[in-house]
Amino acid sequence: MKVNVREAKAHLSRLLERVPAGDKITIAKTEISIAKLIPIHAKRNALPYGLLKGTLKIKEGFDNPLPDDFIAGFERR
Repeated sequence: MKVNVREAKAHLSRLLERVPAGDKITIAKTEISIAKLIPIHAKRNALPYGLLKGTLKIKEGFDNPLPDDFIAGFERR
């Protein structure tokens, strides 16, 4: 739904009542969209479990301890 600024000012309470139901309201000034009223906790589409299965490759030795000189750089020793 798109409303102009004047309509939004005049009917803000009514517009805000529609937002929790999922309505997305665009406010425009001279036909240019400048703001949107959207639910804060909009439901996101969950990604299916296992979507990226088989795409990540971990090199052997990934979890080996880091060298002391590397750690020293972080600890300023």
